Amino acid sequence: MSTQRVFAARLAGCAVFDPLGDRLGKVRDVVVVYRSTAAPRVIGLVVEIPGRRHVFLSIGRVTSIRSGQVITTGLINVRRFSPRAGEVRVLAEMLGRRVSFADGSGTAVIEDVAIEPNRLGEWAISQLFLRRPKTSASPFAKGPTTFAAWSEVAEQRAPGESQSAEQLVASYSELHAADLANTLLDLPQQRMIEVAEELSDDRLADALEEMPEDEQVHILDRLGDERAADILDQMEPDDAADLLAQLAPDRLEQLLELMEPEEAEDVRMLLRYGPDTAGGLMTPEPIILSADATVAEALALIRRHELHPALAAAVFVTLPPFETPTGRLLGLVHFQRMLRYPPHERLGAILDDSLEPVPVTASAAEVARLLASYDLVSLPVIDAAHRLVGAISIDDVLDYLLPDDWRSHDSDDTSSSAKEAR
Repeated sequence: MSTQRVFAARLAGCAVFDPLGDRLGKVRDVVVVYRSTAAPRVIGLVVEIPGRRHVFLSIGRVTSIRSGQVITTGLINVRRFSPRAGEVRVLAEMLGRRVSFADGSGTAVIEDVAIEPNRLGEWAISQLFLRRPKTSASPFAKGPTTFAAWSEVAEQRAPGESQSAEQLVASYSELHAADLANTLLDLPQQRMIEVAEELSDDRLADALEEMPEDEQVHILDRLGDERAADILDQMEPDDAADLLAQLAPDRLEQLLELMEPEEAEDVRMLLRYGPDTAGGLMTPEPIILSADATVAEALALIRRHELHPALAAAVFVTLPPFETPTGRLLGLVHFQRMLRYPPHERLGAILDDSLEPVPVTASAAEVARLLASYDLVSLPVIDAAHRLVGAISIDDVLDYLLPDDWRSHDSDDTSSSAKEAR
C-alpha cells in the first residue's frame, strides 16, 4: 500500500484499475466513519462504474493510491452505493462544514481533506485544509487558508442537541470487540438495533462474532438482506457459517447469493461439514506458502494486522495450488522457528513434518485433546486426499466447548462450573 498522503478533492475523478491494468471506473467520493478520540477512519471509496452506477469499494480492496490512480484487487461489489447511518461522504457532506479551532482563534470552513494510511495500513483523515473568514470587504477577496489536524478543530453543533446513535457509536470506537458486544447486549432492544445500524460493517461483524447465536440472528434479521450480506462478508468464514446455519434454508441461500462470491464460496464449503467437527470449526484461510518461499516472505505475511494471532503462529507449506483446498500438505513452520533462521532461508529446509494433521471429520473433543497434548494453538485440517482445507485454532475449539451462556457468567460461576466438570 502506498504511504502517500492524498487529498480527497484531487482523488475525485481518478481512474480505478484492477491488477491487470483494466479500468474499472473512477472515484467519486471518499467514505469515512467518525471515532470518539481519533480522526475519522476511511472505510472505502464511492466508485462510478460503466452505466453511471455508483458502487462502494472497501478500502481493504485497495492496494495502491498514487500518481492519480487507484489500484484494487479487482473485486468490486456492483450493488448500487447507498450511504448508511454513521457513514459520511467527504466530498458530498464534509467539505463546506464550519469548524471552530480548539485554541479559540475563531472558525473556518473545510475546503479539502487529506487521508493517509498508518503503519498498519488503516487509512484515516490526517489533515484538514481550511479557509478562515475573509478580512476584506472586497467581493473578490477570500479568507486566508491554513492546515490543521483533526484534533485541533471541532465541528459546530446546535446548542442543546441530544446525543444521537451516531455519537454513541463514536464513544464505543475504542472498545474491544468482546466489550462492544457486551455493551450492545446491555442496551434496550430498540436502542441496540439503532446502534447496530450505525456501526460500520467490519465493527459490527467483530461484535456479532462475540455474541450468542440467537442475538446474532435477531440483529441480522433487523438489518435487511443487503446489509446482512455485507456484515457476513466481513465476518470470519467459520463464524459466518455458524450464524447462517441458524437460519431457514431459503434465507440462508438468499444471503449467500448476495455475499461476495469468494466469501460465499468459503462459507458454503464450511456448511458442508458438521458443526462439531474440525471441518465445521476451522477457518479456510490460513497462511499457505510453497517450500521455495523464504523466511522473510513468511514473516511479512504473519505481520498483517488483520490476521488472528492463532493463525499467525504458523505457516503451512503445501504443493500447488496454494489456496484451499491446496495441493498435498508437506508440513508447517512455526513462527518461533523462523526467527532462528536468516531471512533468505527456504521454508522447505526448516519444515516440521512430524505434526499429524487432523481430518475434516475429527470431532471437536479430539481436536481439543491434540491441542492440549502438544501445547499447540492451531492444527492443519486435511481432506481424504491429504490436501490442506483449513486450520483449526484453539479459540475455535473453546467457543464450541464452552456453554452457550458463558459470556453471562461471572468469574466465580465459571470457576465453580469448571470444578464441577472436573
